[in-house]
Parts: sequence; C-alpha cells; structure tokens
Amino acid sequence: MTDDILKAKVNLETAPIPWHELQRFFAGGTAIYVAPELDLTLVATAMAEDNAAQIQHWMQANQVQPVSDEQAGRWFAAEAIVWAVVVKPWVVVQERITDNG
Repeated sequence: MTDDILKAKVNLETAPIPWHELQRFFAGGTAIYVAPELDLTLVATAMAEDNAAQIQHWMQANQVQPVSDEQAGRWFAAEAIVWAVVVKPWVVVQERITDNG
C-alpha cells in the first residue's frame, strides 16, 4: 500500500466516538493517547507503517502514550467524545477540541 493510500485510508477510518464505547480497549491496554498538538492521522499512519523511530520520539516527548487511568477517568466522568482510529491491535485516541475548550 502506498503512503498516500494508507494516509487516505486512515483518514477515512477516523471518527468521533464516545469514550464509554472504548472502555474495553482501555481495560485491555490497547488504547493509545495522542497529544492535541499532533495530527491523529499522522500518528496512526506512522503506527500502521511501524515507524518505530518516530513513535519512540513521540513517546519520549510524552505525546503518544497508553491512555492513563487519570485520563480515562476524566473522559468517562465527562462523557467525552474522542477522535479515534483503529490500527490493530491499537485504538488510537485524541481528545476533541471544541470552541469552548
């Protein structure tokens, strides 16, 4: 699969979803948080391409990490809707930014 096709595929598969619906992935340790300053589809594409060097860079900068207990609890309590995309076996999530924060 070419890079452009993979990026388009990831982009088409990215969607908003209630965090409540992703609890089983969090419980299974497969929910991955992406910091708001990063492009979710760029991170997901790097994961799909197994770009270990780039992913490691983001992880060292605390921009890509497993969803923390604190984050999951906050999203659950707020009934948050997050952006998500599946990159098997991972579910890559990013908090939605709204006009009111």
